[in-house]
Amino acid sequence: MEMTNEEYREYAKRRAPRSNTRLNALKAFLMGGLICCVGQFLLNLYAAAGLDREAAGTACSVTLVLLAALLTGLGVYDDLAKLGGAGTLVPITGFANAVAAPALEFKTEGLVTGTAAKMFVIAGPVLVFGVGSSVIYGLLLILLSRV
Repeated sequence: MEMTNEEYREYAKRRAPRSNTRLNALKAFLMGGLICCVGQFLLNLYAAAGLDREAAGTACSVTLVLLAALLTGLGVYDDLAKLGGAGTLVPITGFANAVAAPALEFKTEGLVTGTAAKMFVIAGPVLVFGVGSSVIYGLLLILLSRV
């Protein structure tokens, strides 16, 4: 069966399942909010334990990364992502998942060529472009502050 690109696009559009955008947005909002509430709870907990604001923030961040990586390893984070969609992309937990998931997926290929090499397949471009754009921003800030 021969199809042109346009015919194929129309065929795919007809066959694609419809998604409820409002419901998906609500689920993402609630899941992201839940993750943020957990983060705020941890921040308050560490502050109540006697840590100053900066140390409590660091401890909270480390705990969220640890929890996200642990839940990814146990397969729970995938279930949360199916339920909450884009809400699980809250930066710190989403990044931890993006590093842990490929590491687990490729562990059968060995420690160096599997886990270590593939760990940053998803997160690597984020790091490269994040660092690169911050360097450019910093240089622009220095140049413009001298003018």
